[in-house]
Amino acid sequence: MLKKGLPLFTLFTLLFSSSLFAQETKLESGKSYILAKIDVTGKISYNEQTVTTFTGLEKGQQIIVPGEDISAAIKKLWKLGLFSDVNFYVNKIEGDSIFLELNINELPKLSEVKIQGVKKGKIEELIKDADLKKGKIVNENLITTTKNYFENKYKKEGYYQAKVAINTIPDSLGNEVKMVVNIDKGNKVKVKSIDFEGNEQLSDSKLKKAFKNTKQRNFVRFYKKSKFIKEKYKEDLTAVIDKYKEKGNRDARIIYDSVTYDKKSNTVSIKVKLEEGRKYYFGDIRYLGNTIYTERQLNSLLGIKKGDVYNGTLLQKRIADQSKPDGEDLTNLYQNNGYLFSSINPVEVRTENDTIDFEIRITEGPIAYFNKITVVGNDKTNDHVIYRELRTKPGQKYSKEDLIRSIREIGQLGFFDPEAIKPDFKNVDPQAGTVDIEYSVVEKGSSQVELQGGYGGGGFIGTLGLSFNNFSARKMFKKDAYKPLPMGDGQKMALRLQGSSYFQTYSLSFSEPWFGGKKPVSFSTSLSHSKQFLYNYRSRDVNRSQSFNITSLSVGIAKRLTVPDDYFVLSQAVSFQYYDLNNYNTGLFTFGDGASRNLAYTIALSRNSKGVNPIFPTTGSEFSISGKFTLPYSLFNGVDYDNLENLKEYKDRATEAGEAPNGANINIGDYLDEDGNPVNDGDSDPENDYLSAAVDRGKVDQKRYNWLEYYKVKFKADWYTRVYEKLVLRTNAEFGFMGAYTNRGLVPFERFFLGGDGLANFSLDGREVIQLRGYPNNSLSSQDGGTIYNKFSLELRYPITLNQSASIYALSFLEAGSAFDKFKQYNPFKLQRSAGVGVRVFMPAFGLLGIDFAHGFDAIPGETVKSGWQTHFIIGQQF
Repeated sequence: MLKKGLPLFTLFTLLFSSSLFAQETKLESGKSYILAKIDVTGKISYNEQTVTTFTGLEKGQQIIVPGEDISAAIKKLWKLGLFSDVNFYVNKIEGDSIFLELNINELPKLSEVKIQGVKKGKIEELIKDADLKKGKIVNENLITTTKNYFENKYKKEGYYQAKVAINTIPDSLGNEVKMVVNIDKGNKVKVKSIDFEGNEQLSDSKLKKAFKNTKQRNFVRFYKKSKFIKEKYKEDLTAVIDKYKEKGNRDARIIYDSVTYDKKSNTVSIKVKLEEGRKYYFGDIRYLGNTIYTERQLNSLLGIKKGDVYNGTLLQKRIADQSKPDGEDLTNLYQNNGYLFSSINPVEVRTENDTIDFEIRITEGPIAYFNKITVVGNDKTNDHVIYRELRTKPGQKYSKEDLIRSIREIGQLGFFDPEAIKPDFKNVDPQAGTVDIEYSVVEKGSSQVELQGGYGGGGFIGTLGLSFNNFSARKMFKKDAYKPLPMGDGQKMALRLQGSSYFQTYSLSFSEPWFGGKKPVSFSTSLSHSKQFLYNYRSRDVNRSQSFNITSLSVGIAKRLTVPDDYFVLSQAVSFQYYDLNNYNTGLFTFGDGASRNLAYTIALSRNSKGVNPIFPTTGSEFSISGKFTLPYSLFNGVDYDNLENLKEYKDRATEAGEAPNGANINIGDYLDEDGNPVNDGDSDPENDYLSAAVDRGKVDQKRYNWLEYYKVKFKADWYTRVYEKLVLRTNAEFGFMGAYTNRGLVPFERFFLGGDGLANFSLDGREVIQLRGYPNNSLSSQDGGTIYNKFSLELRYPITLNQSASIYALSFLEAGSAFDKFKQYNPFKLQRSAGVGVRVFMPAFGLLGIDFAHGFDAIPGETVKSGWQTHFIIGQQF
């Protein structure tokens, strides 16, 4: 029997020493044995059977010791990357059977990570980005990779001297270690100077502008800080040559460049020597290989004529614009019509003096068709919700335009991280002319809790809302679907509660984006009830015996159109509101008891082509025009509104109704008899005269507004333009008008209230609140609300982060707008102006949060002092 504990390589070395083996059984080199058993020992957490399976060796297997089977087993174990030491030993040999021992030591696992040298708020994000998960195997490769990752990360941010040191400390809990990452970012390396030599046709300033990422230190420039990043600097050198190519200098080249680092000032000085070459022009442009499109069609899209100044950058963009996946270029012309395998290459065929002739060589290839379309990553959202939005269907001709549009439609659902949507090409087969597409998505929280708060109308107003934006009504009767509610079918259900000391409102809404499941027809319905009590703004008392109730019901349907294009949506809705006033006398309403009914039909046409990310769109636009109409009751109800009980007299006399001349508060209801008529004792008390006039006027208006009669037209437009890299300009214009069919007059409901943060929607008379920052809430409309308004905005947005957990962007804005009581007063150039800055934070669970600091440059109507600085808190609402 062999002595236990000697490694195989030792036994093999000493095998031929005659003094070693005095036993009856000895290990014979090259002999085949039957593997009887493998004992696993060492510092491990895996069970013996699992480790044995890793080796690929099986009990009863014929093996040669030493031999390939043992070598292969050792290689397999090392390849796993789980062990720091692997050894096989021979325990004993009995006849043809061999008993082996496998001694292994596991690598330690990560128990905790500490990062020093950075802000605490950044640590969690850094650990996630570096993929330093608890339980991860800690080996030299992980330490080296982590060190390089952090150093490169900060060098890319301009910290050229960033250094990272990593230590591991054994943990007391088993085979685990703590990792301590010490980061010394140092200071950002700034660019002291950029000097060009040899440039005559382009000035230094124009060439410095071509350096998009590497900017010379300048304290005046705030939008692009000076920093040196080696990779970005190399890109800028290429950009300089591209700048020359745009000007016709095809042969321009950089002879040499130098970057000199000054350790004392932590700056670099850059010198670039250029050879500009001569200016060239386009000559003849011929096409070869084109059978689908004529030269005339291709020339029309190329847009380059003989004699034009040579522009290599423009030529490449017209062939294939890498900066715009949906650009209007020759490559997309072919790829949008099925020619996935096409290739287009411009070739210079002749240069004579300063003129270059080109051949554009086209290989069209076969038409490709989508074969298999799949989606991965949707753990909560059902497949059909995504598939119905896709423009790429199996068997359909390949179209790059449809592929890009599908990405947008998935992003617009709001259920996935728009920055992580990725189409992967699978099984691309030029012979069969087919391609499989796999859309990879990352789910994000689609349900939201709306916590909205603010001051308005003399008190704090709070809102609690629950929005389930990926609801499933068909799963409502399945117990296992409640997590906490049935989800996954793309429906939306929202419950909203709002209230203060003097009002409450409750609403429930539901929408199905694909009503019937076969066509993009949206169905929506909502039900709400609100109750407002009379509030005394002086004493801040609430009288609950005087109330104003509104019950509202609406049903709508919207259809995606195909003409002029399928970005258009036609929506229609029918709504009914019942306004019930119980002894509720205010300046807005001329009757305190009674009811009004509002039956209206709304039709709207909208077009939304905003980019993939609905929170931070960078391209596209959104337009909408809508009309809301009631029936013209005055045309057929037989009431003569011109001679309705001497209306003008009542109107003049009731201007001070609700308060006696001596200033004491009064209640009109105390002066009415059982039939609702005013009590008249025949004396000359002016109080009774006011009350009598008010009551009579109230009766008139009760009849006048029994069924509301009006129409409203609104227009809104938003444009999104990428100004520079991630800097986006949002341009907005809005207009609203409310009119009457006849001389019956405008109703006291449905008015426009302009000014403020847009959150002061505590008044329940059907008003529309339009934000205009820099002014107090509702301050730019008259007390009863405007019947016409316009508003214009310019907003620059820059994203700080667009992570799935939170999207944050900063903004600056200019706004102007105004509201008017009558169309005759309307002046589009009479505007209240403001400017300011703000921040928005979007979190999936809470919606949009933000704060704005705005300065109003003009006075509020009726005042002489400009509005000045205003702070607006935005909770649960998006501008």
